[in-house]
Amino acid sequence: MAEVFAPLFVSGRIVDGILLLVAIEALVLLGARARWGRGPAPMTLLSNLASGAALMLALRAALVGTVWPGIAAWLVVALAAHLAELAIRFRQDDPAPRRTVTKRLGTTESDEPSVRAHR
Repeated sequence: MAEVFAPLFVSGRIVDGILLLVAIEALVLLGARARWGRGPAPMTLLSNLASGAALMLALRAALVGTVWPGIAAWLVVALAAHLAELAIRFRQDDPAPRRTVTKRLGTTESDEPSVRAHR
């Protein structure tokens, strides 16, 4: 097994294979979204996968001996993609329902718009 995988890791080609799988995943999920209307939103999906891909490219750079600024650049790209995904998600998601404490201890209602204790 070592004779098969060692060259893949030393050359960084293992990361190329993983990135190919990530690209196939993106195409399948985007295709499912286009066909059936189900699945993650395209921009959320792509920013998530871009973040992971940038981390994989940082790993590849480290495996092949790239100097630290090259590795750091990929990490910054990963951070930017991650922050973009968070921004997209925070704009899309509805706020969590707030719960209120009712007169009976231990029961809650989630219809109220704010948290307040009833007396």
